[in-house]
Amino acid sequence: MLRELYPSLHFEIVAMSTTGDKILDTALSKIGEKSLFTKELENALERNEVDLVVHSLKDLPTSLPPGFTIGAVCKRENPLDAVVFHPKNCGKTLSLLPEKSVVGTSSLRRAAQLKTKFPQLEFRDIRGNLNTRLKKLDEKEDFSAIILAAAGLKRMGWENRIGQLLSPEDCLYAVGQGALAVEVRAKDQEILNMVSALHDADTVLCCIAERAFMKRLEGGCSVPVAVNTMLKDGQLYLTGAVYSLDGSDSLKETMQTSVTYPQRNEDGPNDDVQHVGITAKNVPGQAQEAAENLGVELASLLLSKGAKHILSVARQLNDAR
Repeated sequence: MLRELYPSLHFEIVAMSTTGDKILDTALSKIGEKSLFTKELENALERNEVDLVVHSLKDLPTSLPPGFTIGAVCKRENPLDAVVFHPKNCGKTLSLLPEKSVVGTSSLRRAAQLKTKFPQLEFRDIRGNLNTRLKKLDEKEDFSAIILAAAGLKRMGWENRIGQLLSPEDCLYAVGQGALAVEVRAKDQEILNMVSALHDADTVLCCIAERAFMKRLEGGCSVPVAVNTMLKDGQLYLTGAVYSLDGSDSLKETMQTSVTYPQRNEDGPNDDVQHVGITAKNVPGQAQEAAENLGVELASLLLSKGAKHILSVARQLNDAR
């Protein structure tokens, strides 16, 4: 995308592995490190070895280390979760799987929601990158199906493996799911200006609301927090939920706010205001504030109804697993 925008510039891709890519035998929620997929990349950014880093937004903590910012959030791919079936279950859906079938997911959020929807199924941890997971599914008889983000499958060109898309009614998605984030040095104006052309305004507003919701709840990998956002006719709708690990206890609410504001040219000290780690100069500042407030207010509503208790029990149980 950058090459198309800046044909005269030279871009070199540096591939890297992160802790999250290397520790493949442990459920993510158990490793207990917030920046599993980001630390090594941020180190390279800090040492000026690279100028920008591309992440899945859902891997980025809601508070970034000082000196870094998300300079671009690209147009969101489909944010829904997808079911990939073992070849012998081709053409089925989750509700048609035989009783006691084992479904692989190491996401507490997916398991919590799906356990209550499909009590006849068993949910078990599965780790590894996409290739590894698909291999485990296809070559062994351990799993009848696995749950993955549709976006990842699509980006890898494996969309044909999607047997079922889970609607938000079945499974709310993760904060930032389906969006790519470009992290840069916060003071690097030149790079910041360059990547800001990649921002997708709608995605930015949805993701600011989602991240603000998560931040206010102090959620992360180790607790089941889920969202669904929609922008329609200048209104931003955010649905957010928290779950106990087995899904039996949950809170879910929806709120909305207007995000129709003109773009004001605000040069000056407020130039680079961050909203939950995102710097988006080309999206109206008032709209970003409204989105952030929406996330905070929705989280506060859930907290007032007992979300803190649900999440702290989930956290303790997960730590004890």
